[in-house]
Amino acid sequence: MKKELVMGIDGGTEGVRVGIYDLSGKQVGMGITGYKTYHPNPGWAEQDPNEWWSALVNSVRQAMSQAGVTKEQIIGLSLDTTCPTMVLCKNDGTPLRRALMWMDLRAHEEADMISRSGHDALKYNGYGNVSPEWMPCKVLWLKRNEPALYESADKILDYSDWYTYKLTGRHTGSISTTTYRWYYNEEEGGVPRHFYESIGLGDVFEKLPQDIYKLGELVGGLTRETAEELGLSEGTPVARGGVDALNGMIGLGVVQAGKLALITGSSHNVYALTDKQVHAKEIMGSFPNALVPGLRLVEAGQSSSGSTIKWFRTNFCKDLEYIANQKNVNVYDLLNHEAAQIQPGSEGLIVLDYWQGNRSPHVDPNVRGMISGLSLKHGREHIYRAIIEGIAYGTDYNIRNFRNNGIATTEVYAAGGATNSKLFMQIHADVSNIAINIPEDNQVACLGSAILASVAAGAYQNIEEAVSNMVRFKSEIIEPNQENHEKYQLYAEQYRKAYPQFHNWMWENTLIHNSIIEYGKVQKLINLI
Repeated sequence: MKKELVMGIDGGTEGVRVGIYDLSGKQVGMGITGYKTYHPNPGWAEQDPNEWWSALVNSVRQAMSQAGVTKEQIIGLSLDTTCPTMVLCKNDGTPLRRALMWMDLRAHEEADMISRSGHDALKYNGYGNVSPEWMPCKVLWLKRNEPALYESADKILDYSDWYTYKLTGRHTGSISTTTYRWYYNEEEGGVPRHFYESIGLGDVFEKLPQDIYKLGELVGGLTRETAEELGLSEGTPVARGGVDALNGMIGLGVVQAGKLALITGSSHNVYALTDKQVHAKEIMGSFPNALVPGLRLVEAGQSSSGSTIKWFRTNFCKDLEYIANQKNVNVYDLLNHEAAQIQPGSEGLIVLDYWQGNRSPHVDPNVRGMISGLSLKHGREHIYRAIIEGIAYGTDYNIRNFRNNGIATTEVYAAGGATNSKLFMQIHADVSNIAINIPEDNQVACLGSAILASVAAGAYQNIEEAVSNMVRFKSEIIEPNQENHEKYQLYAEQYRKAYPQFHNWMWENTLIHNSIIEYGKVQKLINLI
């Protein structure tokens, strides 16, 4: 009898991964294909859905080839994607423009207006600032600035909605994405119509998916056309997936209250589940039933973590690329080796990790990154380590807010790119004085999606049962170094003090920069005339 397998699709910031797993959670095949991110202006980020699809087709075929399996062995599939990444499209899925990515911050004016509305829905933002990343902000920007496209759009979908439609031919929404970033509340009747109407989006409802599915719920089977394109069987069950980070929580086994998930990648996110309502300043949530029924999700995050480290490598480590190739090692291995020689605190450097603004706790898209304390003594290794430490200080700030609101955070389950660096994980453990568990399979979003597929295919009765059979961790737990923890406390405190002292200055600097850009545009027009 042929082994039954499930497929997990992870549409991330930089590309799409497709993992194939057996029902014990062992990965047997993986395909990875990148796609472009376009930055037309500072703070803007767009992607082409057609490139998503081409990448998916390629990754599925890669994974199937690597695994050496037949299409008949795939008993189900599911997916996760970045969120909220908004697609304007026709009923047949044809995109009308490039999608506005989750990290796109152009809707800051709309976010400010929504923040001032005072509506009760803002409890999910801790009654504080609304991030321009959120769905209503993006959609309102599109309506205001591209009204013709907005009017001609039959559907406004999140990335995962669009993928699900392409796979099944059905327009559906996910309780994961809608609860997480659309203000949807299943317990209170769904999307808050009065809130949307009050901010000028009373006409959006006919464009949104009407059928909202739970994670792991069967949406339908692969269409004939899609199955042929992917090299899979027509009718293969497709389970509803949702947000990449939340599926990553499933792949980390964080499906009960009392555990903390740290999902790393281009951004850092910390999540926990609780059985009580929590609506507190500087915490997002609590989101009811967004992951598993009966529990509420709380969240905090940093917009730029892995993306900032990649920025540093790309712009300041060209020589290391050559050395790494000569030694047949990874550039990050060389950087980590250099940085490990530096003492905690990077000899007085403190980095504010605001390259793409601050998501939490301040929800401020207008601030930018800062390196403080530079002297002629400091080298590349100091700055690299200080960036890692700055990210760890930001994560610690968010964990402190969880603790202050009665959310247990005694142990962390971490995944993503940062876990490939023992130095990075040790710094996180030292700064926050918390033990960190690392999974055997670091592709937790793919695994989480595969777990959802196993439920829809009937291999397991629910998410919790599937997790208990498919998630495993490395035996080594990263324990905090108490001496280093004590050293880090003063630096972490200085990090927390920096925002109230510098955010007005950063805002002024951003306004000056934008005014110079606008002045340049005017001068060009004058010259043309």
